[in-house]
Amino acid sequence: MGLKVTNVNKKYLDKTAVDNISFEIESPGIFGLLGTNGAGKTTTIRMILGILKKDSGEITWNGKAVKRKTVNFGYLPEERGIYPKSKIRDQLIYFAKLKGMKQQDAKTAVENWAKRLEVEEYLDMSAEKLSKGNQQKIQFITAVMHDPELIILDEPFSGLDPVNANLLKEIMIDLVKLGKFIIMSSHQMTQIEEFCKDVVILNHGKMVLKGNLQEIKNSYPCNKLELITKNDVNQYIKNEGLKIEFCKNNEYIIEIDDEQKTQKLLKILKENDIDIMKFELKRPSLEEIFIEKVGE
Repeated sequence: MGLKVTNVNKKYLDKTAVDNISFEIESPGIFGLLGTNGAGKTTTIRMILGILKKDSGEITWNGKAVKRKTVNFGYLPEERGIYPKSKIRDQLIYFAKLKGMKQQDAKTAVENWAKRLEVEEYLDMSAEKLSKGNQQKIQFITAVMHDPELIILDEPFSGLDPVNANLLKEIMIDLVKLGKFIIMSSHQMTQIEEFCKDVVILNHGKMVLKGNLQEIKNSYPCNKLELITKNDVNQYIKNEGLKIEFCKNNEYIIEIDDEQKTQKLLKILKENDIDIMKFELKRPSLEEIFIEKVGE
């Protein structure tokens, strides 16, 4: 049955932080929670976890009201939450025991996850000696080592280089295969597009868009043409009154407002024996949709 958020509201004094939002996560997977700074994402997350009390509405997990004691959750906050002077191993075992794990089970989980995230060599070091990226990996371990059902990740790729980002991606995919429900909040739209089937976008506490990401994108007309050729075709494009957004080494991103113009361009290129490597119409990216919805 998953997670269900229904007509939830939260105010701080006279400021409405979350304004009557509703969404559901019915099956395992990664769900995107998006919004600008101050849009209400963190407040929503904390209400789901039972850290904050909602003013009204309902939040249920598998049909039962969400309480911190009844939902086995993992939380990776955007802010650092590890102790700088303490050894990593000691901290991880401590956090695991707070989640109800026995001493030996906690030790085993720490060793296994440290190996998986390639931080074994840091277990007996203090946290302050670790890089930002390795601190992020340690925090990720605290969120998952107790085998939670619901995992909430706030900017999970913060501080990670491309190699470690790919490592984390593989782990997240494996967690979904194990039946985990994951909510991911991020400002990196390409990561949301890569992982998330469904999304919610918040703006000033209100929902401005929700639903299946692919269906949302398909509801928009194509607005770009990606063209790769073996020849310089700048002049052909300009002759058709099309605007070039990007051009490098005969790779073009072209703005379009009429698909018929692209078909005419294709015909002209063929008539002039231009070798076309790629000719693809593209719908707006999630980033473009996001800016449209909250950019003002």
